[in-house]
Formats: sequence, structure tokens, C-alpha cells
Amino acid sequence: MLSTLGVAVTALLTALFCHFALGFSVLESFLTGAVISSTDAASVFSILRSKKLGLRNHTASLLEVESGSNDPASYMLTVIALSLMGVGGGGAIPWMIFAQVVFGLGLGAAVAGLSILVLRRLTLSDGLDTIFVVAAALLSFALPAVVGGNGYLGAYLAGILIGNAKIPHKAALVHFFDGLTGLAQILIFFLLGLLSFPRQLPAVFLPALAIMVFLTFVARPAAVFLLLAPFRCGVRQCLLVSWAGLRGAASIVFAIMAVASGAAIGYDLFHIVFCIALLSVAVQGSLLPLAARKLDMVDSAESVSRTFNDYQDQRQLHLTRFPIGAGHPWVGRTIGECELPADALVVMLRRGSENVIPNGDTAIQAGDLMVLSTPLYEDDDGVSLREVPVAEHGDWIGRPIKELGIPAEVLIVLVRRADGTTVVPKGGTVLQQGDMLVVNEWEET
Repeated sequence: MLSTLGVAVTALLTALFCHFALGFSVLESFLTGAVISSTDAASVFSILRSKKLGLRNHTASLLEVESGSNDPASYMLTVIALSLMGVGGGGAIPWMIFAQVVFGLGLGAAVAGLSILVLRRLTLSDGLDTIFVVAAALLSFALPAVVGGNGYLGAYLAGILIGNAKIPHKAALVHFFDGLTGLAQILIFFLLGLLSFPRQLPAVFLPALAIMVFLTFVARPAAVFLLLAPFRCGVRQCLLVSWAGLRGAASIVFAIMAVASGAAIGYDLFHIVFCIALLSVAVQGSLLPLAARKLDMVDSAESVSRTFNDYQDQRQLHLTRFPIGAGHPWVGRTIGECELPADALVVMLRRGSENVIPNGDTAIQAGDLMVLSTPLYEDDDGVSLREVPVAEHGDWIGRPIKELGIPAEVLIVLVRRADGTTVVPKGGTVLQQGDMLVVNEWEET
């Protein structure tokens, strides 16, 4: 709702303000409202992530879905405005709206469906799946654009469908596209630097400030409260969503498109939109963490990294094998009597050739192989591992680990033998020729 009707309401109210308060013509006012009607996901989540602000009531996910999906609607309004101004002809606007939506959705879904089928059915070698998905992204934009559809809508829908499908190597794909997104942002801001002239900003500062204030305190809140009220969203949530409607790179790109289209625009649209984006990020962005706290919308239990854009590998549990020897103190006790960590779960007991699915009353026997599930560790604290070849330390070969004289703050996590087997080390583990030690961060002197 916010990404479609919200964009339309924001554009309409802004157009009325530009026409009656700033004296722009009707079509120029509509063009201005269309260009700046979308919000910028990158700006919002850069702020939320840097401050580690989790928001209540799934507000973070709401903001990211809205910010990511309202660009196609803003683009369509911009194309309609340019068509009314004589760029491309204005007589086919009903057909244009139909084609933009139907072809964009239909072809985007078709490309996504075919891509998912190929990724699931064919075994692509490492790297080829990334190339294939890049090609699918380009195709999902190009096909709708060729037949008059909304390429942005098609690409966005294809990304949604592929991103939520169970496909191989998804984590690697997402990390690649995260890097590609960063590169695209660098190129966009480099382009903005080439096109902008700082000396022209003072001339457009007052109208840009007026539009930004109206957007922030009138147009955006009106759209948010109007469309979220039926869903019984609280006043504080609506206020925060209203304040988080930052304008960013997408609006500036649409302004560049409008200026480059050759439409007769009687004012400096590019620098007005550029100035609005700067003011929005500087004022709204700086005060967003404070607004979230003042509105009591910060939830420490929520993680802003677990949102629509930030994919985490679906296998977040790590399985660990734990052999129970004859002298182990757990022999003869039930699982419920064992002092396991709170986040560990016994998922299976391997007893000879039999697999036992345990419960709290299952008794442990000598010789059992216990399989534990524990949360997968995520390296958020800068802990790093490195490999140390035993061959580089010839005097270590044939000696137990406890005699090596390794610094006390260094832990050998794993010993990888030359034959590929791994050993969880103890003080008495004897190192062999060809061993590779995996240790926590250690700078040798």
C-alpha cells in the first residue's frame, strides 16, 4: 500500500504544494511530486545498522519493503508526467499505465520462474550461477522495457521471487550482489558529483527547503496515517515511519532522467531534488535514532540485520558429534539430567547401528555418539582464525601440543592431518609431518 498508493498520495500532495505555494505550473508541479515521491532504503538502513537500532512491530521490515518497492511506482509517475509534457506523446497514458504494471509484473515473474527452475534443475559450476543470475536480472529489466512495461518493477519482482526461493549457493549469490550494490552506489554518487554545481545550490535552497519541510511534516505523514490506519498501526509507529521517509539517490536519478528527456522545464529540477535529498539525509537521517528512542520504538530483542535485504544462510544450527566414552560422567543418566548449555539440543543418539531420536527421559549409554545442535557462530566480534603449517616449525613434529610453548592467549582450534582427517586437539595430541594447525589470531614473532 505505502509503496504504491503512498507514492501517489505523496506525489499529489507535493504537486499541489508546488503549484499553489511555489508557483510552479501544473505539469511541472506534478513532475516534481513524482520525482521525489519515493523513499531511499539505503539511507534508512545505513543509519539503522550503524546505530544497531532494532525497531518494534516489524517496523524495520516494513520500511525496507516499502523503500525497496516504491521506486517502480515513482518511476511510472515520472514517465506519465513526462508524457503529459510532450515527451513520447500523451495520448496513450491509459495504455501506458496498463503496460507498465501488467508487462512489468508478468515478465518479471516469468523470468524469475524460469530462473528458479534452471537453478534447481541444472548443476552449474562455481561462478556460473552468479553469471546466470546477473543475466536474469538484466533480462527481467530489459524484457518489460522493450514492450513498454516497467523494467524496474520487473527486476524488483524477479529479485523478490528468486531471493525467497530455495536455490543452491544462495548465500554466495547474496554476498556478491551486496558488493555489486555497493559498486552501483559509488557510481551513482560519482555521477552526481559530475552533474552537480555547488554554486547553483544557494539559488534553489529556499524552494528545496520548503518542499522538504512540506514532505516531512505534511505529505509523508498524511500518506502514512491514511494507509496504515486500516491495519491498526499505532500512532508512534506511524510517526516513525513518517519520519523515516528519507529521499535519496533514486529521486536524484529520476530527476536526471527528466532533465535528459528534453522536457521543457522552467526551473532547475535537478539541483532542487539534489538539495532536497541532502537536507533530508542531513536532518531526518541525523535525528532518526533520536526519534526512534523518543517514540519508544527501539526493541533490543529485534535485530536490524535480520531484515528483508540481509540474507542469512537458512542453516543457522551447527551439528556437533560428541562421543560418550565408558568413563564419561553422563553414562547412565537421562538427557534431562545432563547439564547442557541452554541453547544446545540433543537431536540424535547413534547407538551401534541404531539411530535413537531422544527426549528428556532417554538414558545415555557408554559408546553412544551424541549429536548436538548449537547456534552457528557469527563473527561479529572480530575473532579470526588462521592456518599455521607444522612444517614451518620443524621442532614441533613428534611433540605433544602442551610442549610447544605457544602463548597462553593462543588456542589451537583444529589439527588437519595430511590425509584430510581432522582432530580436535588436546594437550597430549602429538603433531605429525604435514599437519596444519588452525589457531585463533596469532602474529608470530
